[in-house]
Amino acid sequence: MIMTFAAFLGSLELGMIYAVLALGVFISFRTLNMPDLTVDGSIVTGMAISAVICSGGGNPFLALIGAALGGSAAGLVTGLLHTKLKIQAILAGILVMLATYSVNLRIMGKTPNIPLTKSTTVYKLADQMMPPKYAGIVLGLVILIIIIALLYMFLETRLGFVFRATGDNEDMVKACGVSCDNMKLLGLALSNGLVGLAGGLLAQNQAFADINSGTGMMVIGLASVILGEVIFGTKTLMRRLVAASLGAVLYRILLAQALYVGMESTDMKLVSAIIVVIALTLGLLGEKSSKLTKFSAKFIKRRVQR
Repeated sequence: MIMTFAAFLGSLELGMIYAVLALGVFISFRTLNMPDLTVDGSIVTGMAISAVICSGGGNPFLALIGAALGGSAAGLVTGLLHTKLKIQAILAGILVMLATYSVNLRIMGKTPNIPLTKSTTVYKLADQMMPPKYAGIVLGLVILIIIIALLYMFLETRLGFVFRATGDNEDMVKACGVSCDNMKLLGLALSNGLVGLAGGLLAQNQAFADINSGTGMMVIGLASVILGEVIFGTKTLMRRLVAASLGAVLYRILLAQALYVGMESTDMKLVSAIIVVIALTLGLLGEKSSKLTKFSAKFIKRRVQR
């Protein structure tokens, strides 16, 4: 059984939002080579800030900027714990994730849920300018293209090359006289800023913010990045950014399809874990196949030369 067209459009709309989350995870997990568990907390920080500003009658676009800044602040705290206090990256992320639960409750006025059904959001504004069926998809696509373009331009600068080198070879970067700690602070702030922005978009899209919405978001981002890399490739920087985004869209489509064929909503975490396992397995098989192909090519070349 294949999902309906309306369900497919809904998956695309949510996929655009989770693509922003995937790009944030890509920055920390792939570029910096750091597993950052702050994500589960910083995305709710973005949701909380966005919901509070919108529910108070504020500008929804300013709410998204506030969401991104809130996420960046959470990532910066994780970076400071890791670089200045020498706490392991995973543990630092867990500590900040735990702390942000209380912080997010404070931001939300000690209420676990903030509805936005009567508030102005960017998606409601988009519905007034375009056909409602496609407005959310177009808005998400525009935001995603802008983010990918800005990320690509940044990573292609001199600072961007140093930033990427920090994740590839930290000792070499230190030998060049560059502070790896500063690069990690920048990367974690940028990564969680994108995650916070995704949270702000998600709150405005679903018209509410919930304190427990961040559970499993790190797994979703990781699954999106791995799935995208396995299916769409990683030959160039732009291809890697686009692959992470498309992986998030494909991930949402797979989850929607799983629901449509009759799986319970309570099984979605299991489905997520299975998707990650399959993607990792495909990636491993792809690496072995590539090595086998190179070995065969060298063997044939040597036989011909003889």
